[in-house]
Amino acid sequence: MAEEKKLIGKITHYFTNIGVAVIELEDTLKVGDEISIEGATTNFTQKIESMQIEHENVKEAKKGDSVGLKVSDRVREGDQVFKV
Repeated sequence: MAEEKKLIGKITHYFTNIGVAVIELEDTLKVGDEISIEGATTNFTQKIESMQIEHENVKEAKKGDSVGLKVSDRVREGDQVFKV
């Protein structure tokens, strides 16, 4: 049985030099959650180790927040973010 995925947001910016993506959330996200980032040329899964809102570390973010997080691979604006 395939794992259940839920769309929780999309990539709005990617900082290439530091490997950080900005995600505009449509649902809650917590440190420790497993996410999948998917797009035309993007497809990988990673665990959330840390995330920030306005340069402040947070443990949880909610719908409407824009969070920055370190990603393990390159992402592109418009890529979709799923909780797995």
